[in-house]
Amino acid sequence: MTTYVALKRKLAGDLERHFPELVTEMQGVVYNGARRWLRGRQDAEDVTQEAFVRAYLALQGYSPERIAELRLRPWLFTITLNLCRNHARTRSRRPRQTVLESSPEVPSGAEVEREAVAAVGVDEWRERLSRLARRQREAVVLRHVVDLSYDEIGEVLGCPAGTARSDVSRGLARLRTMLATEESQ
Repeated sequence: MTTYVALKRKLAGDLERHFPELVTEMQGVVYNGARRWLRGRQDAEDVTQEAFVRAYLALQGYSPERIAELRLRPWLFTITLNLCRNHARTRSRRPRQTVLESSPEVPSGAEVEREAVAAVGVDEWRERLSRLARRQREAVVLRHVVDLSYDEIGEVLGCPAGTARSDVSRGLARLRTMLATEESQ
C-alpha cells in the first residue's frame, strides 16, 4: 500500500512523468481482472488499454490535491469494471466476427500442449464464474484475482465493505457447490 501512497504523491507532482509508473505497477492486475470478466484475451487487452487512457484523461482534469487523496486501486478498478460491463453489453448486441489471418505462426508442439492445458483450467473457471450472480462474480474476482481489500471492493461496487464481504463469501460458497457437484458426477 505504501507504494500507492508514494505513487499518488508523484502523480500529483508531475502526472506526465510518473503516469507510466502507474501503468507499470497496475497493468498486470488490471488485465487479470478484465480477463476474468471478459471472454477473450484481445477484449481484456483492449479494456486494459482503454482503462489507462481514461484514467490518464481523468487525472489531467484533477487538482494535485484530489490526486493525492485518491484511493488509486479502487478508482482504477471502477473504471475497468465499468468498461468491462460496457464492452460485454455492446458485444452482446452484435454478431460474432471471425478474423482470418493471412499467415498464422505455427507454434511448437510443447507450446501448443502448454497452452491447451492452461486453457482448459482457465476456461472451466471462467465458465463457473459466469454462472455466479454478476455482483458475486465481480466481488470474487476483485478479491481473489485482483487482491483488493473488502473496503476497496465496496468502493468499486458502490456498497459497504460488509456487503462486499458477503458477496465474496456467497460467491465462493456457490463455486464450492459447483465443484462438489462436478466431482460427484
